[in-house]
Amino acid sequence: MTTTVNRAMFDDVMVPNYNPAQVIPVKGEGSRLWDQAGKEYVDFAGGIAVNCLGHCHPAMVKALTEQGNKLWHLSNVYTNEPAIRLAKKLVDATFADRVYFANSGAEANEAALKLARRWAMEQHGEHKQQIIAFKKGFHGRTFFTVTVGGQPAYSDGFGPKPGGIEHVAYNDLSALKEMMSDKTCAVMMEPLQGEGGVISPDADFVKGVRELCDEHNALLIFDEVQTGFGRTGSLYAYEQLGVTPDILASAKSLGGGFPIGAMLTTKEIAAHLKPGTHGSTYGGNALACAVAEAVFDVVNTEEVLAGVRKREAMFKETLQKINDRYNVFGDIRGQGMLLGAELNSTYEGKARDFMMAGIEAGVMVLVAGPSVIRFTPSLVIPEADVQEGLKRFEQAVANIAG
Repeated sequence: MTTTVNRAMFDDVMVPNYNPAQVIPVKGEGSRLWDQAGKEYVDFAGGIAVNCLGHCHPAMVKALTEQGNKLWHLSNVYTNEPAIRLAKKLVDATFADRVYFANSGAEANEAALKLARRWAMEQHGEHKQQIIAFKKGFHGRTFFTVTVGGQPAYSDGFGPKPGGIEHVAYNDLSALKEMMSDKTCAVMMEPLQGEGGVISPDADFVKGVRELCDEHNALLIFDEVQTGFGRTGSLYAYEQLGVTPDILASAKSLGGGFPIGAMLTTKEIAAHLKPGTHGSTYGGNALACAVAEAVFDVVNTEEVLAGVRKREAMFKETLQKINDRYNVFGDIRGQGMLLGAELNSTYEGKARDFMMAGIEAGVMVLVAGPSVIRFTPSLVIPEADVQEGLKRFEQAVANIAG
């Protein structure tokens, strides 16, 4: 018996926490996708900043196939070669000395927050437990991380929240300074807010956050789930800010589409997660780490990272030309292949309309809140696909703006 799979079946069998588009993609190659009807799309969404090498990249397929014929999963009773190799490459390429593997960005952030609390308690005492994060931030969907994320719409409605968590406005250093004290355990921030509207930090703000953390013996946690692994034009965004965090969370592009997350930190801080204090059944499994290692070997090259910066300029220039014709954007911003086009007051709140119009025109984009259209394509998207995708996006804009 053959089951006909269609969008209506989703509503019959799936929990209704998502409302996906009517089309169902069935095939991907590079930066192109095809749906069940055979319609082709240029993919500027990239699985929400995940598919950093596009779809079915040869290096990833090779790694997955080879490792799939060797060893998939053991458990954390044992280690495996791909996990050790990947951890070594991450340590050699970053500020970190130690790596913890998980399965997602939320889990990497959860580990970072638990480690920060553990460090503070053991180093300074029970009183040092305050965690400060920023409004409009996003750090995952576990109850701890969604509470630390500064968007009540995601955390309200589930009963009492984890305590000791405070929020201030992003880029408001004076508000942060007023809130911090010797009770502050950690400050968690995105080095470029993604879900909150693609908001870049002021250079003085980031440096000021680091200085305040040092002053109050608090840890600085960078959530680089979306910005990391080449997305902004360097392996991690902190490299471009002149500030080094104490703990860093990575996921999304880390696996290029295969689920994996990582928490990176120093030897001294890592020592507080002794055996038995934290863990993950699947975290660091051989299959995920083999794929992520292949992604690392492609992304962490000057050719790819320079290409990200070149594509950023192409996007911004063409989006500005589209705006010159149709006057729909108030701001075009972001860095690397994490870009946002904020709608002006005439089209405020209609970002999803533009996203749906894009699907009709054959291009997939994202939103970052109700008024920002987000672009997170492959880091190696061919320039011809950039041009074609933006041509289709312009058609979508024209269909709305006239």
